[in-house]
Amino acid sequence: MRDVPDQTAERVLVVIAHPDDAEFWAGGTVARWTDAGSEVTYCVLSDGEAGGFDPAIPRSEIPRARRAEQAEGAALLGVHDVRFFGLGEGGFRQDSHELHVDLVRVIRQVRPQRVVTWSPEWNWQRFRSCHPDHLATGAAVLTAIYPDAGNPFALSQLREQEGLDAWTVPEVWLINSPAREVNHYVDITDTFDRKVAAVRAHASQVKDPDKLADRLRERIAPNTAAAGLPDGRLAEAFQVVVAG
Repeated sequence: MRDVPDQTAERVLVVIAHPDDAEFWAGGTVARWTDAGSEVTYCVLSDGEAGGFDPAIPRSEIPRARRAEQAEGAALLGVHDVRFFGLGEGGFRQDSHELHVDLVRVIRQVRPQRVVTWSPEWNWQRFRSCHPDHLATGAAVLTAIYPDAGNPFALSQLREQEGLDAWTVPEVWLINSPAREVNHYVDITDTFDRKVAAVRAHASQVKDPDKLADRLRERIAPNTAAAGLPDGRLAEAFQVVVAG
């Protein structure tokens, strides 16, 4: 099993592109962390207004519904600090100084020992998981982590006007990295049911809720052998990067 030390982090920041990203990709892991006492904060960049499957739901209602679903799903995993940036889908794919400052700000506010976000690399084995917003989120977060979040002389207004001192993030956990880059697995067998419940909370995105558990189990099944776990165990996969 390719592995790195999985020590408990006091504070974890999860930065994702859309509501439900965290639950689908790291829900079992987040539940393990909160059970162990970690304080986990979500930062959701968009309201996912282009998502869903039911044309009968007015598009204008989707952002409000998805925020409510995200809050519910997060709470089921023990996450009670959910921050919404409210960006439009696709609106943060280009370099944005405002988004950069906002990400540096939230890093300095939360002061996490661990950040979870999207890999900025294309994963050809999961092509349809490489949404441009996912890739852009990963790139924006990594750029915020280094160098500006940890540089006391960068974005000095955050320190001078808001009292936010520089913060160096020790490690970054990337989701949907190419298989060759994955170096850590978390056994989520004991928290899988909570992961399923948290994903199911995103009702506007789940067309067949009765089949959801089977779909999620099938989705992560290859991780069992890759992690060297016995049959029947379930795991989530990450690329862990030492950043500090």
